[in-house]
This record gives sequence, C-alpha cells and structure tokens, in this order.
Amino acid sequence: MEDRFGISEKVFDNYLLLKRKGSWQLISNGVLHAMSASQLKVSKVGLRAFQKIGKFVKPTTRLIQVFGTAATKARIEIDDEQLARLVAGEELSMDLGLDTGYVILVQRNGRVLGLGFFINGKVRSQIPKKELRQAMLEYKNG
Repeated sequence: MEDRFGISEKVFDNYLLLKRKGSWQLISNGVLHAMSASQLKVSKVGLRAFQKIGKFVKPTTRLIQVFGTAATKARIEIDDEQLARLVAGEELSMDLGLDTGYVILVQRNGRVLGLGFFINGKVRSQIPKKELRQAMLEYKNG
C-alpha cells in the first residue's frame, strides 16, 4: 500500500491482517482475543482487505473507500464527464507516468470511489457498476 499508493503503514497500526487462501481480512486490534482467533479456521471476519489477482494484490473497494483518503500516490481525481464515461463502461486515456497497476479514483469533491486499473495508458474502472451509478446520481443531485 505504501509503495503503490503512498498510504503509510502506520495507518494500519491498529489492525491485524488475517490471510485465508488468496485473500486477506482486516480486523481491529481491539477485537477481544484476536490473537487466539487467528489460530482458528475462520470463514469470514472483519473487512475483506485484499485478494490476489494474477501477479497483483488488489485492495478491495471497501478498503480503498475507507483508507484511500490517506493516499498520496496513484490517486486520480476524475470529473463528472469522466465518471459518466466509467459508468458507461468506457476506459479513460491518461498519461500518468505510472507502471501498470491499480489506481485510486477520487471525485472532485474528495470522495474516494474505489479503484481503477491502469494499463497501456488507459484506466479501466474496477468499481462495481451499482456503486458507480450511485456516485453519478449523488453527484447530479448535489
């Protein structure tokens, strides 16, 4: 997170990451008996934080919505026209000077929408379509 997005590790000091198969769950350090529970076979706990996709570890939409405001890198502010294009399933052509990988998509009002994937000079939305449409409606309604 720090290398790609500039989100300091310190932001996560009060949390534990539990790994299960190809994903990681984030839970508060304050959870009673968290260390004991980490030894158990748990199906779901906390906030799903990351999942392994190919050679990338992808942060989840929720994780980025919660912690993305702390990002200092790979963060792209998009306007209402670009948001509409993403809602329509289009890619955004951008010269970002970044390696292939995930980027954080932020509305001009500072609201963190979620992730896009940057490859070959284009950003593709990784945000669930329902959430993109909701963001567009909220933007239009003020």
